[in-house]
Amino acid sequence: MTDYRALLDAEVWAFLDEGARYYPPDAVDLSIAEQRRVYDRMCTAFDQGRPAGVTVTDAPFGGVSCRLYSPTAEPKATVFFCHGGGFVVGGLDSHDSICAEFCESTNLRVIAVDYRMSPEHPHPDDFNDAWAAFQGVAAAFDGAIVLCGDSAGGNLVAAIAHYARGRVDDRISGQLLIYPGLGGDWSKGSYVEHADAPGLTTRDMEFYMNIRSGGQDKTGDATYAPLHDTDFTGLPATVVVTAQCDPLSSDGEAYRDALIGAGGNAIWVEEAGLVHAYLRARVMSQKAGDSFARMIASLTSLSAGELPDL
Repeated sequence: MTDYRALLDAEVWAFLDEGARYYPPDAVDLSIAEQRRVYDRMCTAFDQGRPAGVTVTDAPFGGVSCRLYSPTAEPKATVFFCHGGGFVVGGLDSHDSICAEFCESTNLRVIAVDYRMSPEHPHPDDFNDAWAAFQGVAAAFDGAIVLCGDSAGGNLVAAIAHYARGRVDDRISGQLLIYPGLGGDWSKGSYVEHADAPGLTTRDMEFYMNIRSGGQDKTGDATYAPLHDTDFTGLPATVVVTAQCDPLSSDGEAYRDALIGAGGNAIWVEEAGLVHAYLRARVMSQKAGDSFARMIASLTSLSAGELPDL
C-alpha cells in the first residue's frame, strides 16, 4: 500500500485538508447539484483574485459562452483553455484566477470555455462545444493558438488537437496538458499504484467516466479519449504535466511516447510529491508553485511552437 504520508509534504497535506473542508473525499456520492455546490464553494475559497492589469470580459465564441482575458500589452498569441472537473463540475469561475495569472505572466490572450457538462449533456456535447468555441476563436484572432487544459479540460483540448488536423490551417502552435485524463490503460502504472490517491481515486474516475459516456461504449473514439486514436502524426509540440500521486499520471507518459513514436515533439513532466488538482495549491505549496512556473514557461515557449527547457 502506498505510503502517502511519506510521499507528500506538510504543505500538500495542508492543501488537501483545506480542500476537504469544502469538497469531501466522497463527493461523488452526493447528488450532481450538491457536487457542483460544494465544488464551487471550494473553488471560491481557493480563488486568488485577478492580477492588476488583466482585462476580463465574457463573450461567446462559436456560440459558446467564454471568458476573455487580455493583458496590458498587445498579445502575440492566444491560449485556448478548457477547465477540469470531471466533465461534471466547474465553469468559468472555478479557474478564473488561474486563467488570469496565465494571462498576466505570459502576456498572452487567454480564452476560457464554458462547455456543456454531463449528465445533462453527455459526450459528445462537451467536445462539440469546445470545437465550436475553438473555431470561433481561430476566426476572431490572428496568430498562434496554444491549447491548454487541466484534467477533463486537458482531455478536451488534446481531442481538439487531434480533430483539427486537416480541418483548420496550421494555427495550433502547441498544447499544454495539465494532469489530463486521456483514456489510458487502467490495468497498469499509476492506475494501479495510485488507485486510492488523495485528491482523486479510480473510483472517482469511474463515476465521471460513466456519467460522461451516458453508459455507452466509447472505445476508439478519439474525441472521447485521445489515447484511443490510431494516428498520432501531425500533432503540435506538446508538454504534459502530471502529478506523481495521481492515477492519471501514466497517461502523460503514454501520450508523450505515442507522439514521439509518430515523429512528434513532446515532453512529459511528472511532478514529484504532488496530487491531482494541485493548481489550486500554487500559493500553499512550494512544489505546486514551482510547477505552476513551469507551466508559465511552457505556455510561453509553445506560443512560438517550441518546447520549453524544463
